[in-house]
Amino acid sequence: MASLKALRTRIASVTATRKITKAQQMVAVSKLRRAQAANEAARPYAQKMKAVISGMAAGLKNNPGGPKLLTGNGKDDKHLLVVCTADRGLCGGFNSNIVRFAKVKIEELKAEGKKVEILCVGRKGRDQLKRQYAELIVDTVEFTAVRQLGFANADEIGKKLLAWFEEGKFDVATLIYARFRSVMTQTPTALRLIPAAIEETDSKTGQVYEYEPDEAEVLAELLPKNISVQIFSALLENVAGEFGAKMTAMDGATRNAGEMINKLTLLYNRTRQGKITSELIEIISGAEAL
Repeated sequence: MASLKALRTRIASVTATRKITKAQQMVAVSKLRRAQAANEAARPYAQKMKAVISGMAAGLKNNPGGPKLLTGNGKDDKHLLVVCTADRGLCGGFNSNIVRFAKVKIEELKAEGKKVEILCVGRKGRDQLKRQYAELIVDTVEFTAVRQLGFANADEIGKKLLAWFEEGKFDVATLIYARFRSVMTQTPTALRLIPAAIEETDSKTGQVYEYEPDEAEVLAELLPKNISVQIFSALLENVAGEFGAKMTAMDGATRNAGEMINKLTLLYNRTRQGKITSELIEIISGAEAL
């Protein structure tokens, strides 16, 4: 049985831990509100840009003379996975779920005989992936020093992808991130960036527009920007998901700490009462002996 001093020390330690997890939870709640607002503001823009590009690209998708960012370079051998995770932990299974989803995608591509490379956006994803796929990681982007993500951060990644595509370092680029559904749910998602993922449109009900200049010239301007927009939207989804997961994890940790404190306090009181009873018995026994 633990001594009273050991129990008091442990109760004090768990109490201090509960204060930390409660503070982390309150910080996550505050940051989640701002992250959700930013995510909800950016999501319609990204979705509308994807829809506009899909509508304009309908007639150019299979055209070999179309923009390479839309039609591809004619090959499908080298795949680049842009895996977006958080830079910090204490957010439950948020990072692990994204990495697990990425590992399944990697194994599927390798089974098809494709060459796979990984660009890690976020320190936690890199730390997990390098245990098994260190030789596939070509670069890592971290935002630990960035207080608030902006479009410039995503644009930097987008320009890097465009430069690598022009150099022929990959044929297909896929973005992997967690789509924010609710505080309790963040869904790992894969989005093809290069060549651009085109949604099928209904030509019978869809409106027909005439463009000046023509679709090819407009797409040549929109497609590079679309890469940065989709990356920015994914980063905002990740930030909202990270704080939602952190809030849930810290709430659970705070409740668990409270339950542990109650159990330790009960054990402390029982141990203390047992020692007092033991001492009283010794005093009474001594008095009777006299």
